[in-house]
Amino acid sequence: MFRGAIGIAAAAVSVIAATGLAQQSGQAAQDKAVRLNQIQVIGSHNSYHSGFAPSERKYLEMKNPKALRALDYSHAPLPVQFDGGVRQIEIDVFADSKGGRYAHLPIDDAAAKAGLPADPNFDPDHEMDKPGFKVMHVQGVDERSTCHTFVKCLTVVRTWSKQHPQHLPIFILVETKEDGGKQRPDMIATEPFTSQVFDALDAEIRSVFKPGEFITPDEVRGSASTLDAAVRAGGWPTLAKARGRVVFLLDQRKVETVYTEGHPSLKGRVLFTNAEPGRPDAAFTEQNDGTKETIDGLVKQGYLVRTRTDEGTEQARTNDTTRRDLVFSTGAQMISTDYPPSEPSQWTSFVVKFPDGLVARCNPVNKPAACVDSLLEPSATSTAKK
Repeated sequence: MFRGAIGIAAAAVSVIAATGLAQQSGQAAQDKAVRLNQIQVIGSHNSYHSGFAPSERKYLEMKNPKALRALDYSHAPLPVQFDGGVRQIEIDVFADSKGGRYAHLPIDDAAAKAGLPADPNFDPDHEMDKPGFKVMHVQGVDERSTCHTFVKCLTVVRTWSKQHPQHLPIFILVETKEDGGKQRPDMIATEPFTSQVFDALDAEIRSVFKPGEFITPDEVRGSASTLDAAVRAGGWPTLAKARGRVVFLLDQRKVETVYTEGHPSLKGRVLFTNAEPGRPDAAFTEQNDGTKETIDGLVKQGYLVRTRTDEGTEQARTNDTTRRDLVFSTGAQMISTDYPPSEPSQWTSFVVKFPDGLVARCNPVNKPAACVDSLLEPSATSTAKK
């Protein structure tokens, strides 16, 4: 009987192993047929955001409860989000060429003057003192982040990526933050994003990610006359070429022409611009409030599209799934939320996730007929290195 039990266990192990090999074989075959723009993933909004310290929260609650309501969310560190299935993140960056511009937090001074106890130091390692791009939401007010510098955030992403070499491509949306010289009197003045500052941004990315680890506009454009022409002709790489890599996307359309200056059709650049469809540099575009008709039309043309399911905590507070449900019916490749699979709303059951715990699904608008959801990436941890 004992030997029989051993035999049954061994047979079970063999079946599991065979199933795993079959799945790997099926995934490899599918990866050659499915392109990067033919999948759909969940993303987190302001992915670095760690929320407010107690006295900061209390001060905002007294002085600007409306602002606090909109900003009352936080995210786990990036690796935890990736483990939970997030495959698109958003990082806000502020230029700080000399360092120290954002090292002091005025809201803490205001809270102290209001008689509130001191909060923990938001930058105990003095990362904000060093030159380089900083990661935060609102300068002087909402600066607490799980990774204070752009380089540190990227290093965290790369480390996780190397530990999970078969992950689906991770989309990294970079939002450049500047006040345009119109800052409020109580706000820290920002540095403008010029073409030269964007050169420095590209350089910081290249200081962390090595050639081949990220998908570039040059790679997608290939021999086509423009990037727009390339994506309309199906130029996005297959998953066989995209797994284990990242894609950088530029959030602000207002800086599109600044970033492309001297780089027609994004030649030599790192990020894909949030472009006006039809422009030479068009490959990615945002439709955060777009209709199904508009989003699907852009997806069918070959563009990558990012949209949102919720904003300012409002949908999460009332479990309003109207926008979420509409978004899930579209072909937007990136579905962004403050409430990804492992971080549901604190007030209701609101959460944005795919059925059956899948990390991604075949795009409902442009997927190849043979695409199978479960072969994309069935779990966030299944591809970890042993």
